[in-house]
Amino acid sequence: MTESTALQSDHRTVLLRGGDVHSPADPFATAMVVERGHVAWVGSEGAADAFASGVDEVIDLEGALVTPAFTDSHVHTTSTGLALTGLDLSGARTLADALGLVRAYVNSHPGERVVLGHGWDATRWPEQRPPSRAELDAAAAGLPVYLPRVDVHSAVVTTALLDLVPGVTALTGYHPDAPLTGAAHHAVRAAAHGAITPQQRAEAQRAALAQAASLGIGTVHECAGPDISDEEDFTALLKIAAEQSGPRVFGYWAERIEDAKGAARIQELGAVGAAGDLFVDGSLGSHTAFLHEPYADAPHTGTAHLDAAQIAAHVTACTEAGLQAGFHAIGDAAVSAVVAGVRAASEALGLARIRAARHRVEHAEMLTPETIAAFAELGLTASVQPAFDAAWGGPDGMYAGRLGAERAGTLNPYAALLRAGVPLAFGSDSPVTPLDPWGTVRAAAFHRTPEHRISVRAGFTAHTRGGWRAVGRDDAGVLVPGAPADYAVWRTGELVVQAPDDRVSRWSTDPRSGTPGLPDLTPGSELPVCLRTVVFGQTVYVRPNE
Repeated sequence: MTESTALQSDHRTVLLRGGDVHSPADPFATAMVVERGHVAWVGSEGAADAFASGVDEVIDLEGALVTPAFTDSHVHTTSTGLALTGLDLSGARTLADALGLVRAYVNSHPGERVVLGHGWDATRWPEQRPPSRAELDAAAAGLPVYLPRVDVHSAVVTTALLDLVPGVTALTGYHPDAPLTGAAHHAVRAAAHGAITPQQRAEAQRAALAQAASLGIGTVHECAGPDISDEEDFTALLKIAAEQSGPRVFGYWAERIEDAKGAARIQELGAVGAAGDLFVDGSLGSHTAFLHEPYADAPHTGTAHLDAAQIAAHVTACTEAGLQAGFHAIGDAAVSAVVAGVRAASEALGLARIRAARHRVEHAEMLTPETIAAFAELGLTASVQPAFDAAWGGPDGMYAGRLGAERAGTLNPYAALLRAGVPLAFGSDSPVTPLDPWGTVRAAAFHRTPEHRISVRAGFTAHTRGGWRAVGRDDAGVLVPGAPADYAVWRTGELVVQAPDDRVSRWSTDPRSGTPGLPDLTPGSELPVCLRTVVFGQTVYVRPNE
């Protein structure tokens, strides 16, 4: 891709031409004009000639595809950056591999006060168990080490880290030689993250945002909160995002409130909602998701952190203050509690006010026809992560091990949600699964359970416009005149209108329908490569040597 000048600002008028522009305004568009940070025009190559002499810059796309920039609707930015710059255990294929990676990292980083790692998943190892404390102590050579499981709902730690947390052995979720969960996990996580210097934190946040930009992500929703990070981490991230050129950050702070004073404090932090990972339950991998019936491989139903009455009070206070409310809910009992609580709030305030607030539910994996219908009725956005199914779905996956094949086959029913009219917003929950927008769309279109598959077009919409709608904006995430000029340029193969399964409606696959094409995401095909990412008219990423 060539361009006439190296720099672009939101006060310059730019013409992009000679490619494909994905726009509902013109399904055959090949050119676009950007002016003052907004899309000014999209149309054909012939019509572009009329603009060429009046713009400040002309970019020859050389056949590249221009799409709206992606929005990742669930990110933990600092943790993502620490995983990029620190100890990554996601590649470990055995328990011995994981311990070897810890040993090598400790030996090569002698000055670190606390070692933070990420990404282990014992369900992928032949040993089918995490490291014991003694094994981890030996590998860590006496250093404090914090290693959360891939879902970040439990962690293995060294004795040296436990020694930094007085009283941890009396907290809920403490286990002498098993992963910590609940309050014990939150306490050791706070101690571990508290050892990070402001400089380390800023480097991690910048690394995560740079990674997002390089993948065509123009916006992230930061899901923070007192059980995940701290206020200083949250406000520092918002400050970095405001001051540097990079992806936009919308911040959610997951703290339960009951009155206007609590709502005002959330707003003072700069958060757009008291939402995100406000935990109603935990995760399936850690056996802490809250279920109606016991796990298939454990004699209990998980852990509930909030009941319907607490949920109702939170939703009521947020709605009255003009804030979004939202919850982390994975198990079917947790989702039922959210529905009951939001419905109680609607009975107190009126359904119209609840629907207008666009409250959110993160993950929402174990749904029933009844709870899906309730999401539609109450105007709840399902903020979901298709990569979870790609990682843990299928008859031999972790979900089937935890729930049995029958229950596991009901998880993440994206097609049913769309049929019911439930708004979908796609995200990664990074670093739980990686930032990978096209891979996320592929995971939804080729869901391991065929009846839950959706079209590539629907998945792409959920990962672009859906993320903007999830923050209450209907004017963005799409390349039409007047919309913010948040876009990405891609090198890709032939564009198609793809319905990957016979259960998905094919009415729009005929070219005569005027439906703009998208890259072929068939498993095994090469995913598009990001050449450039632009946010509000400002270039925030250019692929090297392009």
